[in-house]
Amino acid sequence: MASVFILSDYLHRAMAAAEYDKLDDGSYAGRIPVCPGVLTFGPTLPRCEDELRSTLEDWLLVGLKLGHPLPVLDGIDLNEEPRLEPLDAV
Repeated sequence: MASVFILSDYLHRAMAAAEYDKLDDGSYAGRIPVCPGVLTFGPTLPRCEDELRSTLEDWLLVGLKLGHPLPVLDGIDLNEEPRLEPLDAV
């Protein structure tokens, strides 16, 4: 079944691939390896997760706006050209 909320599903799948490390000072670093450059830091794990999601959203919007190639996540390919449905399909 096709996804109805493509961007939300993409963000959810990217966040599922997030990795976190507790740093020596007790703060946290978060990254999403499949999304190059998406890296954040936070004083607590929940704050780091929030910052990571925000950074991911910005990264995705900039990538879409500038036409950067985006990783395909679980079959969601945001690099494809949009397909127009015939008018009689409405």
